[in-house]
Amino acid sequence: MGNYDDIISLPHHESAKHPKMPALDRAAQFMPFAALTGHNAAVMETERLTDSRMELDEMKKEELNEHLQFIKEQLLQKPQISITYFLPDTQKNGGAYLTITGTVRKIEQTRHQVIMENGTVIPMDDIYEIESALFDNDEY
Repeated sequence: MGNYDDIISLPHHESAKHPKMPALDRAAQFMPFAALTGHNAAVMETERLTDSRMELDEMKKEELNEHLQFIKEQLLQKPQISITYFLPDTQKNGGAYLTITGTVRKIEQTRHQVIMENGTVIPMDDIYEIESALFDNDEY
């Protein structure tokens, strides 16, 4: 005879005061506890690499200004251009260099920005390089 033979055939007790817990809530009791909420996100953010902004020399700045002026004169032809620019990171020092290809809608000298057809606004101070078939012509 086993230790529990006397109670093994008794019906399971159900409380009259407390309703039966749904299986989903019961399973939640046994889920692992995350004592350091947000710790993984903080570690991932620290591991994320950013580039530092490269400083342009005066020759490069002059070249970019000439390119922008030429593009401004050609806006009605809607030329395709590629602009590589620095996008500062919102979370920490540094940022990333992005390249966008498209047509320029407007060059605003007063606000010192280039506005692309797709709505992207690029501060002129953040532009690193401008490429276009426009600059391959002998006329330029």
